[in-house]
Amino acid sequence: MTRSAWKAAPAGPRSIALVGPYGSGKSTLFDALMTAAGAPVKRVADARSRSMTTELRLGHCNYLDEPWAILDCPGSVEFSYETLSALMVCDLAVVVCEPSPDRMAGLTLLMKMLEDHVIPHLVFINKIDSFSGRIRDSIARLQNYSSFPMVLRQVPIRNADNVTGYVDVVSERAYRYLQAQDSELITLPNDMREREQEARAGLSEVLADHDDAIMEKILEDIAPTSDELFKQLHEDQAHGSIVQVLLGAAGQGFGVERLWKALRHDAPDALETAERHGIAASDQPLVQIFKTIHAGQAAYTGKLSLGRLWRGAVVDGATMDSSRVGGIYHFVAGEPVRMTSASAGELVGLGRLEAAQTGAVIGSHDASEQLDFPTPPEPVFALAIATKDRKDDVKLSTALHKLVEEDPSISVLHDQATGETLLRGQGEIHLNVALYRLSNNYNLQITVGVPKIDFKETIRRDVHQHSRLKRQTGGHGQFADVKLDVMPRARGEGFLFTDKIVGGAVPKNYIPAVREASEEAMQKGPFGYPVVDVGVTLVDGTFHSVDSSDMAFRTATRLGVAEALAKAEPVLLEPIDHVTVSVPNQFTPGVQRLLSGRRGQILGYAERPGWTGWDDVEALVPEAELHDFILQLRSDTMGLGSYRKSFDHLAEARGKLAAKGTEKAATQ
Repeated sequence: MTRSAWKAAPAGPRSIALVGPYGSGKSTLFDALMTAAGAPVKRVADARSRSMTTELRLGHCNYLDEPWAILDCPGSVEFSYETLSALMVCDLAVVVCEPSPDRMAGLTLLMKMLEDHVIPHLVFINKIDSFSGRIRDSIARLQNYSSFPMVLRQVPIRNADNVTGYVDVVSERAYRYLQAQDSELITLPNDMREREQEARAGLSEVLADHDDAIMEKILEDIAPTSDELFKQLHEDQAHGSIVQVLLGAAGQGFGVERLWKALRHDAPDALETAERHGIAASDQPLVQIFKTIHAGQAAYTGKLSLGRLWRGAVVDGATMDSSRVGGIYHFVAGEPVRMTSASAGELVGLGRLEAAQTGAVIGSHDASEQLDFPTPPEPVFALAIATKDRKDDVKLSTALHKLVEEDPSISVLHDQATGETLLRGQGEIHLNVALYRLSNNYNLQITVGVPKIDFKETIRRDVHQHSRLKRQTGGHGQFADVKLDVMPRARGEGFLFTDKIVGGAVPKNYIPAVREASEEAMQKGPFGYPVVDVGVTLVDGTFHSVDSSDMAFRTATRLGVAEALAKAEPVLLEPIDHVTVSVPNQFTPGVQRLLSGRRGQILGYAERPGWTGWDDVEALVPEAELHDFILQLRSDTMGLGSYRKSFDHLAEARGKLAAKGTEKAATQ
């Protein structure tokens, strides 16, 4: 039985995502796969992002008359949400990595992501042509990052320190790499037979765990046939219970055709993937949107929704959820090409679905068919932004709305306390790309700064303050006299006004004005920040039957409270956040030192739930120390560290921060 005898034609077009760490060569592999399929390629230099892929790249092609969509996903952890969004609609992920075990640490988070979301995947070890190490060491390191068995499909053939070809472990055929051509079939070198047999035995043992017939043959010391191994490989790969490992060098075209064949034979088809997502069979169209784009190009303008058509068919101009489809697009050489229709399994762009948001399911109102989609991660880096010309404020608001719609891992916060607009995201590069879009796509000139800290003030001691207002300007004058006790309260108790007037020294109708003015005076203390945890008690006063008024008592109270606060040993308070840092445990001591160096109080650490070999380190850290914390954390942990935070309490600022508050007061 040949392989084609058991491998049925795929049900619908298939979609593949190329994922992997920055620098692994995903984009080069994307170009090589497209070229091998006869599809034109357009590589656009991305100077703004240090030659790093920062945006999803989609390409459509046909390989051996079968339709494919390939997604080149960003490699930086800062763009991991975009990568995960693409993975949710793909049939299989190709994990691209370099062969050196020392450069594989970046796979940790990616492999965990794939396993958590049950996404079938295989590994393509790129740049194999110049690798002088042992491939078995690379596989062993890869296995550290996966709970599924790594299955080596090829054994490298070497000439001195260079890899010049490979032996296919299943077919037991040897091939020599040829530049940008199909590999050449050669005679299996004698010195490779033992290593090839060893690798084949390892592969057979793994597959035997899911196939009784193979297991029986192994127990009887009978070698399984190539067709038996091929069949079980496909089933295990489609179910995501193994991870095949292939070799190549995309820049040279080595191993690309072999990868195509593996994808063609072993990638789950669209129907299998739909079933994995629990999508019921029906002729009713069902589309899941995984990416939103706002653009103006020759082929389309306005909003474009990238989605996977899980079932049914859609024609241009059709109505879906009360919106008319204004164009159906494939992407060829980076450009959208308009199509008249799309069939089940296709990954397409749909124009002008204005109400459709990223993650939305269109075409069904059945609650059971509202498919899972990842929640955007919490922001870990922020910048304060403003327009250089205030006339552009409305334009900026519109642009930010579209920016967030395109990338939900970006968020915008209008901080009421500081009056700033904060652009928040997953890191410095992430926000730099967002700023580039604001400038390039929306022609906005933006000023950027470090976000202000929401400092507060309080006082240390009680003060009794007498405040008298007496003004005569002709006609009715202004008169009010108040005696106030201003005192500190416990942290977190807030503001409290108390009325202790007896005998009508201050008429009751003026008491609300005193209360409101006392609270208003807390909006700005001696250092220029809001005042918290202070009590004001009205203990005595006098009034004039003609010249007293609400306004007079407000003014007298406001002046009195301001004088009292300045006398009551004011102190600056800074926000303290509860921070949880998640890192592989070999970095735990370094993270503790990093936190301590940022005035953090270490609370302890424990194993991160569900993450073998990882720790959660908890600490209380001043918010002023956290602006660039994620940048240093990633630098110190090979890009693996992450953190989350929440406000915990206010604490008295000391040292330089306290001095800065005093300086501010002196200049006011």
